[in-house]
Amino acid sequence: METTNKMGTMPINRLLLSMSLPMVAAMLVQALYNIVDSMFVAQLSENALTAVSLAFPVQNLMIAVSTGTGVGMNALISRALGEGNCERANLIANNGVYLAIFSAIAFALLAFFGSELFFRMQTDDLDIIQQGTVYIQICSCLSIGIFLQIAFDRILQATGRTFYTMLTQGLGAILNIILDPILIFGLFGLPKMGIAGAALATVLGQMAAAALSLWYNKKKNDDIVISPKKYGLSGMAIKKIYSIGIPSICMASIGSIMTFGMNKILISFTSTATAVFGVYFKLQSFIFMPVFGLNNGMVPIVAYNYGARNPERIMRTIKLSMLYATAIMALGFLAFQFFSPQLLRIFNASEQMLEIGTVALRTISFSFLLAGFNIISTSFYQALGHGFLSLAGAVLRQLVVLLPVAILMAKIQGLSAVWLAFPVAEIATLVFNIFFVRYIYGKELRTMPKKETPEMA
Repeated sequence: METTNKMGTMPINRLLLSMSLPMVAAMLVQALYNIVDSMFVAQLSENALTAVSLAFPVQNLMIAVSTGTGVGMNALISRALGEGNCERANLIANNGVYLAIFSAIAFALLAFFGSELFFRMQTDDLDIIQQGTVYIQICSCLSIGIFLQIAFDRILQATGRTFYTMLTQGLGAILNIILDPILIFGLFGLPKMGIAGAALATVLGQMAAAALSLWYNKKKNDDIVISPKKYGLSGMAIKKIYSIGIPSICMASIGSIMTFGMNKILISFTSTATAVFGVYFKLQSFIFMPVFGLNNGMVPIVAYNYGARNPERIMRTIKLSMLYATAIMALGFLAFQFFSPQLLRIFNASEQMLEIGTVALRTISFSFLLAGFNIISTSFYQALGHGFLSLAGAVLRQLVVLLPVAILMAKIQGLSAVWLAFPVAEIATLVFNIFFVRYIYGKELRTMPKKETPEMA
């Protein structure tokens, strides 16, 4: 019986673009929100911008847990559908939603009791500590929106309905952008909330996006049934989700450790350097987010065709994804090289911030030229169930190479040399990925037997 699912039949280039472009558009809107959010916060004070920058590791950790769990859900749901096993797909999807709720509760408790301590570990400035504590407590204690949104969006992505994820993410980001100035500066008769308003705008946007994503899954997604009554907690399903998701969670969590470490290195020079690093992450999201959108479109295609045993479609998808990702990153490199001062002025940059930031953006952007290949390689491992390789690459890049090189450069040549750690780490990761992509292709895909009949497991 011939499959009729578009992930097994549609021409790869058209399929990849149809799956990815809606998510790329949504990610661009999300990146725009990141920039606008910090732009408004920067108008409060440089301390407020520094507080948000120091809070980034906690926010990144929430995203790490939610997206890592989502990676496990996405790959397993797509693979189950490729094998024709709808019941397994439903079980995975519903248990992924349970995990999202449990994760939100855990972060709320951690933030309520540990936020102030987290900021005191990084700075002695009482104003930064106070503003940062308020910001992260609101974002974490009301994080149920982001966890559920990502879970529901991954279900839509796994079944090929990426257009709806564009709408859900777009709604959240646009609502956030609208609410930011209203709540931060107290427009239309509302009280001026400052940095607390920025945090509240964020969580309200996330909750609205989660509600819309749930509605799309219930009304527009015929492949998956979300029913807590029918599909209860399953140890087997949770184990399978985390067998793929935990390496991804750890991989992204390592990013939080890296950011925390970099903030400690930079604030030893000046708090402005820390603000620059925070601005860099906001700006680079406008470049990396489209690549992550491409990633999200690629993973279910690879996972589905892995389940359907079609190696030709897998490799065609990987090659096209690497080509598109590299092109996007090259555009980002050019933007940072030629427009760094203009980009920094968006955030009300002082002369000192311009001086430090221009060097930082131009130096770091050399890593972009290799990052596209490395990002797609990471998702290739995840889609085929090799989460450990994704984790190993992240450990190599951000702990084994990046932080030690940054510490060494800070001691030997000072602040301007710290940024060289990023391209050095990307080169090391490139060598790692070239070896293992070739290894997996030779071991698993080149000799894969084609599937003749669908298996109903």
